[in-house]
Amino acid sequence: MDEEYDVVVLGTGLTECILSGLLSVEGKKVLHMDRNDYYGGDSASLNLTQLYQKFRGQAPPAELGRDRDYAVDLVPKFIIASGELTKILVHTDVTRYLEFKQIAGSFVYRDGKISKVPSTEMEAVKSPLMGLFEKRRAKKFFEFLQGWKDEDPATHQGVDLDKDSMKSVYETFGLEPGTQDFIGHAMALYLDDDYITKPAREAYNRIVLYTSSMARYGKSPYIYPLYGLGELPQSFARLSAIYGGTYMLDKPIDEIVTDADGKFVGVRSGSETVKAKQVIGDPSYFGAGASGENGKPRVLEGGKVIRAICLLKHPIPGTDDSDSVQIIIPQNQVNRRNDIYIAMVSSTHNVCAKDVYVAIVSTIVETDRPEQEIAPGLALLGPIHDKFVSISTLYEPTSDGKADNIFVTRSYDATSHFETVVEDVQDVWKRVVGADLVLKKREVEVEA
Repeated sequence: MDEEYDVVVLGTGLTECILSGLLSVEGKKVLHMDRNDYYGGDSASLNLTQLYQKFRGQAPPAELGRDRDYAVDLVPKFIIASGELTKILVHTDVTRYLEFKQIAGSFVYRDGKISKVPSTEMEAVKSPLMGLFEKRRAKKFFEFLQGWKDEDPATHQGVDLDKDSMKSVYETFGLEPGTQDFIGHAMALYLDDDYITKPAREAYNRIVLYTSSMARYGKSPYIYPLYGLGELPQSFARLSAIYGGTYMLDKPIDEIVTDADGKFVGVRSGSETVKAKQVIGDPSYFGAGASGENGKPRVLEGGKVIRAICLLKHPIPGTDDSDSVQIIIPQNQVNRRNDIYIAMVSSTHNVCAKDVYVAIVSTIVETDRPEQEIAPGLALLGPIHDKFVSISTLYEPTSDGKADNIFVTRSYDATSHFETVVEDVQDVWKRVVGADLVLKKREVEVEA
């Protein structure tokens, strides 16, 4: 390990793999290490044996079929068709290693039952989510959003997106609380209601992203890679390798080596130390006991996320036998502060055996009884064949890393999509490279 690298990347989660791929393309000499013997870190997809080993320490039951038929995501997220991750996949041409399939439908929980988020005018007219008069008001609201042009005040209807709160915009159109819930949580995909008192610009951008993604392929705004989300980090690892990046899996990281001034100089694994100018890593490599500037911890604990991976022998009831869905339970519907998410995929996506469905229920933990908090989500699934529950702490870096060249990424949050992951990629990129990440545009192929 005598070579010196520009950047050492620790952990093969999606954030780290995107960064190592992009840095390699940029001509940086990258070494990528992971203590695990598989790609993906916290965002890996596990086969059946790995899943039962991780959660139960035992072999899986034979009735569930072959090991290789399974790729079960540890962190459930879908890709928004017109979102930032799609742009990165297309820009880097990583799409050539991946095949995507659409998610069949997006549903929202309201008044004790689930309804499909309308994907066409026809579905909107028939949807039980709103009464007739409310549908008219909502139609005016969406026409206003679609017609908005910054430079043309005639399209603003007296609204200032940068000053007026989203609450006042809803009120301008007379939208009912239930409709506000549906728009803010099922379309703008906010986890809680904090957004409602803030300027409306961000919510406007999010709703437009959702509707343009929905318009792109019909049915739902989400796409998903065949063989599971673990394919994403592996594809970026391939990209890095093409451009000269080096990968080492199953490599224990024993020490982040710094000089007398506390600046990063290398990473020690056993008796070997690799030298580099900068290090990027997920929070688990800088956790307990790892201190940075002035002896402060490098990472801070935020909240916690509970995720329950459920194996079902049937589609989720009330979803028209869909082979894949997202269901959002807005917090107001179940007296919580944060939404509950359900993501379900099936053998259509090559992630489990035929006639098995994988549904993952997740939310941000608010009490000391996390499993009770996801009960409303579990109740919608019907009989559960087997269930694996995990609670993860969310970590974030305490400094920007510029002083010591140690750059820490964030944990994967509770959102149901990858937009916040890309925000983290862009943030770390700017800190490491000193300039914004700029992407070019191509098109992405999707199987209907």
